[in-house]
Amino acid sequence: MTTMTDQFQTVGQVAEAVGVTVRTLHHYDDIGLVTPSERSFSGYRLYTRADLERLQHVVVYRRLGFGLEEIATLLDGGGEVDLLTHLRRQRETVRTKVAGLEQLVAAIDRALEAEMNGYQISKDEQREIFGNSYDSNFEDYEAEAKERWGDTDAWKESSRRTKGYTKAQWQQVKDEGDALNQRYVELMQTGVPADSIEAREVAEEARQQICRWFYDCSLQMHAGIAQMYVDDPRFRQTYEDIAPGLATYVRDAVVAHASRG
Repeated sequence: MTTMTDQFQTVGQVAEAVGVTVRTLHHYDDIGLVTPSERSFSGYRLYTRADLERLQHVVVYRRLGFGLEEIATLLDGGGEVDLLTHLRRQRETVRTKVAGLEQLVAAIDRALEAEMNGYQISKDEQREIFGNSYDSNFEDYEAEAKERWGDTDAWKESSRRTKGYTKAQWQQVKDEGDALNQRYVELMQTGVPADSIEAREVAEEARQQICRWFYDCSLQMHAGIAQMYVDDPRFRQTYEDIAPGLATYVRDAVVAHASRG
């Protein structure tokens, strides 16, 4: 029998220090996984420092998902090399789990952002669809548009609709817009006047796209929007990057269509 000293700890002390239940420690003792090496004069189980080191390995392996029989096999190999192997394995498993948890946290953050903003698409996904200009232009446009039209029915309707759009739907909006712009470019570069029937047909399809995806856009409202393509340097640059002269051509086509509507 052993006299109680600071070198030994009782089952209760170990359970509190390690964060497991007394019942768990008794089970580990019963199956021979972690057996206290000493006993007090009163017959209480006492854990030595070596017992605690073994128990700590068991706790780590259990938290990593290993079964008790597997843990016993791992720990009973013996020798310093095996101990280092245990530690390296634990470290690598923990790193793998941490990487997985970081990915999970990132996914949760994206979901939180979407939920808090009321949108079904994250900012990263918006950048993926609309390109690098999203950061430098889109938020400015949005703030200015809200200040200018935030109290209008059109703005409220657009906000209501777009909050529910998925990434696939935004991609469809982008693809449709690109196709319309390409048709404008083909007409312009082949010398078709902006006030021609062909150009005005594209203008009407562009207006219908706004009505379909965002809000009811009248002919005159569409003409006002098209004027911004020329007046606002950022909008103008967006069209000029597609083809020189496109901003003015689109504006003229939309205005011509509105005047004949």
